[in-house]
Amino acid sequence: MKNTVASLAATVPTLLWITVSLAAPNAEEEDLALVYGDKNTVSIATGSPQPLQRAPSTATVITAEDIAAMGAKDLDEVLETVPGVHVERSYIEYTPMYQFRGIVGNPTNPQVLMLQNGISINTLFRGDRGQAWGGLPLDNIARIEVIRGPGSALYGADAYAGVINIITKTAKDIDGTKIGARGGSFATWNTWAQHGGKWGEVEVAAYVNVGATDGFKKTIIEDSQTSRDQFFGTHVSEAPGPVNTGYDSVDANLDLAYDKWRLRSGYKLRDNLGMGVGQTATLDPIGTETSERINADLSWNDAQFAKNWGLGFMASFLHYKEDANNYHMFPAGTRLGPFNYPDGMIGSPGRWERQIRISAFANYTGFTDHNLRIGWGHDDLNLYKTRTLKNFFLLPNGLPMPTGAVTDYGSIQPHILPHTRIDDYFYLQDEWSFAPDWTLTAGVRYDSYSDFGATVNPRLAMVWNVDLDLTAKFLWGRAFRAPSFNEQYGINPSGGGNPGLQPETMDTYEVDISWQARRDTEVNLSFFQYDLAQIISAVANPAPAPGLAFQNTGKQYGRGLELETTWDATSSLRLTGNYSFQTSIDETHNQDAGYMPHHHVYARSDWRFMQPWLASVQVNWVGDRKRAYGDARPPIRDYTTIDLTLRTDNSKKGWDFAASIRNLFDATVLEPSLAPGTSLPYDLPMPGRSFYLQATFSF
Repeated sequence: MKNTVASLAATVPTLLWITVSLAAPNAEEEDLALVYGDKNTVSIATGSPQPLQRAPSTATVITAEDIAAMGAKDLDEVLETVPGVHVERSYIEYTPMYQFRGIVGNPTNPQVLMLQNGISINTLFRGDRGQAWGGLPLDNIARIEVIRGPGSALYGADAYAGVINIITKTAKDIDGTKIGARGGSFATWNTWAQHGGKWGEVEVAAYVNVGATDGFKKTIIEDSQTSRDQFFGTHVSEAPGPVNTGYDSVDANLDLAYDKWRLRSGYKLRDNLGMGVGQTATLDPIGTETSERINADLSWNDAQFAKNWGLGFMASFLHYKEDANNYHMFPAGTRLGPFNYPDGMIGSPGRWERQIRISAFANYTGFTDHNLRIGWGHDDLNLYKTRTLKNFFLLPNGLPMPTGAVTDYGSIQPHILPHTRIDDYFYLQDEWSFAPDWTLTAGVRYDSYSDFGATVNPRLAMVWNVDLDLTAKFLWGRAFRAPSFNEQYGINPSGGGNPGLQPETMDTYEVDISWQARRDTEVNLSFFQYDLAQIISAVANPAPAPGLAFQNTGKQYGRGLELETTWDATSSLRLTGNYSFQTSIDETHNQDAGYMPHHHVYARSDWRFMQPWLASVQVNWVGDRKRAYGDARPPIRDYTTIDLTLRTDNSKKGWDFAASIRNLFDATVLEPSLAPGTSLPYDLPMPGRSFYLQATFSF
């Protein structure tokens, strides 16, 4: 670690000094701040747009211009730049896990709520974005707003460790037609088209993106089958062998706006999605998965409906399908107990979900110095169809017995049965400017669930404008994570459902300071502390029952700080960076909760060295990651990556080009496998050096 820190300490200043030195003679008159879009307002904190500096939450805004500057091609690359956030990976399909402030889940990631245009896209079975997520392209994203910390007082379930709101582009954001193509390492390619304009009185924005990748092929040295081979004297493991991370993709969005009405719809398909390592931490070069997401929402908003009143409502629909194609849970020739599997142990589960959400809100400003927001909603959440194809049958002792051909066991031994969950909720929020330069935001939300009961989540936020250039915030909030359908109703010896589960809960305390140190320099500092309770974990069933079951067990507390700064060094050079420190303790074992970096540094320089060219250098250092209790493997190794991007930024119609090198020095990057050490002893390798070229044409 000392060598890595020393290397980073030498690298970052050198890169910044070189960039400053080169930029000075060619400084442009143009104000660099105009290049990065609207980063000064945020809507996710209260439901209405307001200055970011005074928002009653610890929030980050990333604009489309930021995304282009950093050369990111997928959402995961963007979120890694947010203070307090680190993107880990599940061994299953290499699904990303967005870890906030040291709060780490199992191989799913239900502690983070993801919204698209303010509407949840979390799935029911796992509680996260879905196992077959397959990434998200960025070309149609106008901005990303992130809350670090609780958001349940406004957004309800799963707005727990953090909230991510993806805001798609409207006709005004696009203003014309654009076509683009990108290609690069791992046989990756994407083509897309966008249009924004008017059709009579209707504003129209349309987008479609088609692509594919073979994925990187980093080697897994040992997998879970390696140890079984040693125990049973077989030689069937695919390890050492490559991970399987390829997929085909289709993304499409349509946005129609007329007067106070807006209709949005979207489609997201991921096909032939590779299994990463595999469903059971055993290399699976054969199995794939398909996911399909169809969404639509209709909204109406009138900020001036009547004197002192603003009203709005929304109705949304989400259909999600996740269908496996012959998971090879264990390879051909596997032996388990007295049984042999000549064709391997095969499973093909499938699930179909439907989510219908209706909500309404009212803003009232008739009381002096108060801004009241009242909201109501009804969510109908339905896992309406399941399928369980496999070539084995689980015996009462939990041992799988081979049955020959793959058969539909949905009627006699399903992995889960259909279930419905209803949530009716009500929330109240008041922004009270009770004194000059002081605002108190108080809110509470009540949720009534049909399966696990009611929950109440309040929050308080005091914002003090100490001076024109200095703001202090004092924040407290309570949040909850609802049990996923798999945790409540799953039928699986490796983690059986428990209908009696209660939500996880969290209380968070924060102090934030925002300082405009100079006209060209901004500094933000956040301190936080949280306490988690009723954590849901899979624990051993009492004898003689086989397997594991989910229980509310364990507590965790954490604390840390996040420092971020932006410096417009010249009219053509911007330097940004952040540092995060956190420590999280598993109270059950009085030990580090594990896996998240205690220290995380990100830095980027953007240099407009001549019109219309922009060069960006970014450095990402992840350090000091411990293992969780019971994981005896050595600490996860630190790493430093450096990325370069060169692009044009024409303000007029015509061609734009971009070239990017990720992980310039081909650093070894490993993310912790949350499987036990005997399953994947050497963690999850991430891509080495890669190259991408992009061209777009606007007209």
